[in-house]
Amino acid sequence: MRSMKHRSVLRSFVVLLGGAIAGCAAAPPAPGPLRVPATQSLIKQLHATGVQIYECQPAKQDAAQFEWIFVGPEARLTTRSGRPVAKHYAGPTWEAKDGSRVTAETIASSRSPNANSIPWLLLRARATSGNGLFKHVQYIQRLNTAGGSLLAAACRKDQAGQQLRAAYTADYLFYGPKH
Repeated sequence: MRSMKHRSVLRSFVVLLGGAIAGCAAAPPAPGPLRVPATQSLIKQLHATGVQIYECQPAKQDAAQFEWIFVGPEARLTTRSGRPVAKHYAGPTWEAKDGSRVTAETIASSRSPNANSIPWLLLRARATSGNGLFKHVQYIQRLNTAGGSLLAAACRKDQAGQQLRAAYTADYLFYGPKH
């Protein structure tokens, strides 16, 4: 009798553990406009630590005024355990240590729940190269952002060409077709 009860408890534990492991592999929830198509599955989730680079340039509406214009990101992407896997730079482009690369375009944006943080994004791949990690990527989500935003401070003419680097972190989720 005790053995049957022990097996029942063990079976329940295995079911719960299996659900927890499956939950770890699932993508975190994203706002509606940032959801990937149902035909996609999560390939890899990586954590970025880096900077968003801004440059003081003449304003598009009035060349006599100056403003900070976004130039691009510069970040290192790591696994949950902290192992470096890729880098992220202007394009926007993600390049894995295995040589594979994906360049994407933003198709949707949502405000970050963290004040003064860059928005959450949904991007669609424009081009991929190489046979590694990023070969099959079709969509990318940028979620859980912290920092990276400049306050609405104007720059001056004497600062033209100068760059500011705003530290940020984010999670990047890479999706490809379900098999």
